[in-house]
Amino acid sequence: MEIAIISGKGGTGKSSISAAFATLDGEVVLVDCDVDAANLYLLFNPVHEEESIYVSGHKAVIDYDLCTSCGLCMNYCRFDAISEESGRIIISEISCDGCFLCSRICPETAINMVPSDKSMMYSGSFRNGRMVYGRLAPGEENSGKLVNVVREKAKQTAGKYGLDTIILDGPPGIGCPVISTITGVDKVVVVTEPTISGLSDMERAIEVVQKFNIPAYVIINKYDLNQAMSRQIEEWCSRNNVTVAGMLPFDRQITEAMIEAKSIIEFNPESEISKKIKIIWNRIVNQ
Repeated sequence: MEIAIISGKGGTGKSSISAAFATLDGEVVLVDCDVDAANLYLLFNPVHEEESIYVSGHKAVIDYDLCTSCGLCMNYCRFDAISEESGRIIISEISCDGCFLCSRICPETAINMVPSDKSMMYSGSFRNGRMVYGRLAPGEENSGKLVNVVREKAKQTAGKYGLDTIILDGPPGIGCPVISTITGVDKVVVVTEPTISGLSDMERAIEVVQKFNIPAYVIINKYDLNQAMSRQIEEWCSRNNVTVAGMLPFDRQITEAMIEAKSIIEFNPESEISKKIKIIWNRIVNQ
């Protein structure tokens, strides 16, 4: 079973809940799909048994020993990534889309396409099973494709080690990496918080999930900080036939657990919030 945990916005406690789910009982495959800002590895310190380079694209680089500054590449670049400065052709690394056109039309073959190969995918063991995650290098693109690579590796890992449960800690928002995270999963958990922006972003996230016909469950985290808004979220879910799997109170032990590099389940399994998380998990997997 693949279960994705996402949130319409950052800061809702999604990763803390994912970490708790991953340490409840039997071994799992834990996947950090937030490749732009992966952080679960900081909590679990997995052993890197496999590392592979992820090529996110290519960038154009000029060989000035060959370039005659004819400007042909500049005239044809549809991304306005090529300009002329003091009689010299300049390619903006940020604006370059890596489409290869300039390298193909250059009459002097002075433009080379260099792979963007600073991003990585890691796979290995952690204290409650196996872990897979990717880290997209700063400025690199195609985070959704890297998520697909990470997920495929997670499936292979699950099959190799006979693990039935894959937990996907997704990125915030509703963009390409989120869609790559939830495509084809069995269930999606949307973590929200009792704020106006929390409700609005939850609505958008659930709308995306429903387009894939995947069962969606909502967890209202830190519900007691604004109980009126928590009731409003519950009412919205009721009107839209979305299951509220449970509500979790604000608890400073979550932060204390992170400081100790543990999930709340590992830090204090008998705490009230740990017990509530166990109930929510059983509700999600058994429905």
